[in-house]
Amino acid sequence: MDNLLFKRRVVWLAVVVFAPLAYLLFLHAPIPQDKGYHLFADGRTCLGIPNFGNVASNLAFLLVGAFGASWCARNLTAGARLSWTVFFVGVALVFVGSGYYHAAPNDDTLVGDRLPMTIAFMGLFAALLSEHLGAQYEKPVLIPALVIGVASVFWWRYTDDLRVYMWVQGAPLLAIPFVLAMFPARHTHRIYLLYGLVFYVLAKVAEFYDRDTYVLTSAWISGHSVKHLLAAMAPLCLYRMLRRRREIA
Repeated sequence: MDNLLFKRRVVWLAVVVFAPLAYLLFLHAPIPQDKGYHLFADGRTCLGIPNFGNVASNLAFLLVGAFGASWCARNLTAGARLSWTVFFVGVALVFVGSGYYHAAPNDDTLVGDRLPMTIAFMGLFAALLSEHLGAQYEKPVLIPALVIGVASVFWWRYTDDLRVYMWVQGAPLLAIPFVLAMFPARHTHRIYLLYGLVFYVLAKVAEFYDRDTYVLTSAWISGHSVKHLLAAMAPLCLYRMLRRRREIA
């Protein structure tokens, strides 16, 4: 790719990623937290743990995150090693944060749920950009991204405005299809990024049908628990990608 074309695509990537943030901040009203968000279908207690299904299903994040972070630290020599490690550490910490939240759902515990998710999202964002734009971008992107991600949670908590937090979740998801379509591959198996995106979208659908799933399965499992399992499949896809991929000469 010639230098001028590369620069144009970087500009368009910036538009794709930051235009939604500009829209949210300047053209959209503040988005408050839905107070009904904490009312989940499955509230059963098991082994002394309230809301057991929604708590226990987070174990999938711990397993995927621990395996991913450990493998990156020991084996990943090419690509955005630091950002991928941060991503998987964030995924593992979702087990702690989301488990803490679901044991007693309220706005205060929701902070603990969302903080590790922003770490994971921003780690993924930095990995995507540095592996498609150049390794020199990794730390200059990763550090500010993590600061913005963490700040978005506290901004929501103290202003009851979800706009920046929503962008933190959406930015890497917008970047995935764009970089796949517009930037040449430096590694094989990039299709796993799309697999992960599909699983994350399915997880959001399952979350929406929380009670319907609970009723449909005769109270065996709720949609929110299914959401956790599907969402954990997304980083599992990326773990598989990293293990299988090879550098393209």
